[in-house]
This record gives sequence, structure tokens and C-alpha cells, in this order.
Amino acid sequence: MLSGPAPFAPPAAAPCVPVRPVVLEAVSGWVPPRVVPNAGLPGQWGVDDRWVRTRTGIERRHVADPGTSTGDAAVHAARRLLEKAGNPPVDALVLATATPDHLCPATAPAVAARLGLGTIPALDIAAVCSGFVYGLALCQGAVGAALFDRVLVVGADIYSHWLDPEDRSTGVVFGDGAGAALVARGQESDSAGALLGFDLGSDGSGYDLITVVGGGARARSLDEPEEPGDRYFRMRGGAVFQHAIERMTASCGAVLERVGWRPEEVDHFVPHQANARILTAVGKRLGIPADRCALHLREVGNTGAASIPLALADAQAGGRLRPGARVLVTAFGGGLTWGSAALLCPEAPAEPRLP
Repeated sequence: MLSGPAPFAPPAAAPCVPVRPVVLEAVSGWVPPRVVPNAGLPGQWGVDDRWVRTRTGIERRHVADPGTSTGDAAVHAARRLLEKAGNPPVDALVLATATPDHLCPATAPAVAARLGLGTIPALDIAAVCSGFVYGLALCQGAVGAALFDRVLVVGADIYSHWLDPEDRSTGVVFGDGAGAALVARGQESDSAGALLGFDLGSDGSGYDLITVVGGGARARSLDEPEEPGDRYFRMRGGAVFQHAIERMTASCGAVLERVGWRPEEVDHFVPHQANARILTAVGKRLGIPADRCALHLREVGNTGAASIPLALADAQAGGRLRPGARVLVTAFGGGLTWGSAALLCPEAPAEPRLP
């Protein structure tokens, strides 16, 4: 007698993977030595120092020399960080950038090789100015699930090679730089550097607000030549301004609720350094006092994925962050993407402030 089909049995539940405490061990950064003050911007743009400061809060930016790439900047920042931290072992590398050295391959493996990290896994992530927050979240998940013990996450962008020299709207805003951090296994969930919570999001219906149109598969699929300007970074500033305020405010509110902090309990607010007016508006909507908001963009401009680690490193070097202080970070970028994180300030050896 033939037997019928075996009754359905659900698959066995996967074993529960313990989530370990995860900390931000250290953070550091690098900017190119060449400084371009507002007074040194191209005369044909028709702007002066007062015009730029009033609209952006930026006084100067650091610009890479010809031949300096995003990978070079990432290596500089990572070396500075690893030396500061005593050259600990690193199990993986994540590079957040919107200005990779090549469309193919990813930049991260070359960075890992140049740092002498061996054959560790290394990958790029492309969330534009939200990239560093996305990277922190990915690293927290990987370390918390015991996949790695320590991950090097780098945010690096060399925008000056991607900007249209005739476009003052982007030229006055963006600067070059890289910031790096170590994400590692912690001891306690409330120890200095603890990564406590994240909120991430995206809205692809706004993908055309921040773009580099040329070079990718979409442009190559069309039976028509690319326009000369398609190789440059473009941003629809007015629409981006409003989206940035709304998305970062909502994301911050979500992560504050997740970790149980009231806005007045935030010791240091570190938003993506895009524009001083955006930062001020988000802080006001959240109810975070202005004196708790980092404003590193005065010295470096908008450095994309590097802006949050650079601002954190600057605040630490300036003695404005004590170990264990409550820090809220948030970012908004092309995609559209956004993300926020709540963490406790890490302990860190003293280092000189960036120029």
C-alpha cells in the first residue's frame, strides 16, 4: 500500500544568535592640507564671504590636490585612527562613499590592502551623505551577531573632482575629507562608546534630487551619447533642503523614542554637516539647545559621508565630549536616504585637532 505524502513540517527554528554589546571604540579623520576660503572661490560665481556664510554657515573648505582620490583620503584617515588606537586587529572594512575611485571594482578592498589588513572582507556602501550612519548600523549588526570582533568603518568623499566648475550651488558647499571609526565588541551595554539604537530609511521616489547622471548602467543603456555635464554631481538644493529637515527630524525622533531619551537629555547633537540652516532647523524642531549642536562645517564644508566622523573627532579633540556622554547623530543623503543613531561617547586618547 502506497503511503500518502508526508505531513508538512515547518523548518526547525534557527538557533538564537546572542546579541553582544557593541561599542564605537575610537574615531578620527583627515582633510587635505589645501584650504579654500570663501574669498578664494572663483570670481565668476559672483559670491563673496558674507553671501556664502549667510546661506550655508561655511567659511572655508579643504580641497584635494590633483591625483588625490577618495581611496587615498580613506587610507589617510584609517591610518591615523589605527595608530591612535594602538593598531588593533581588524576583521573587516566598510567604506561609505559617493565618490568611489572607480565604478568597478569597489574601493574598499584596495584600501584594506594598502593598510596591510590582509585578506579581510571589504566592501563599499553607497548611501551618499547617510553612508557613515548606514555603515555604523551594518557594523553593529555584524559585531553584535558575533560575525566579527572589530570592524573598521570609513566615510570618505572627494567631491572636488566630481563638481561642475561652473556650478556655484554645489561648489560653495562641498569639501573633501575622510573620517574613520572602529566598531568592536563591548563589555557592557552602557559602557563608553556603546551603540544603543538606529533608525534608517530611504525613499527612491526622490532619487533624481541628488545625482551623477552619467557613467552607470542607465546611461549606458540609452542609444544616445552622454552630455558633457552628465559626469558631474548635481543637487536640486531647494527640494533637498526641505526633505533633509523633515527626514532627519523624524528619524531623530524615532531613535530617541527607541532608546528612551528625551531631547533635553542629549548631550551632543551631531547632524550631517550639510548646511548650517538645516542643522539649526532640525535642532529647533527636536528641542535640542543650539549649544549642544556640532558645527564643524565652518572649517570643512559638506564632506559627505565623512562629515559625521569628522565632526565627532573635532568635538573630541576640542574637549567638548566626555566619555559616556549621550550623542545623537543623524544624516540625510541622495537616494533618498537617511539615518540616525544614539550612542555613548567613546573614551579616546588625545590627538591634535584637524586644521
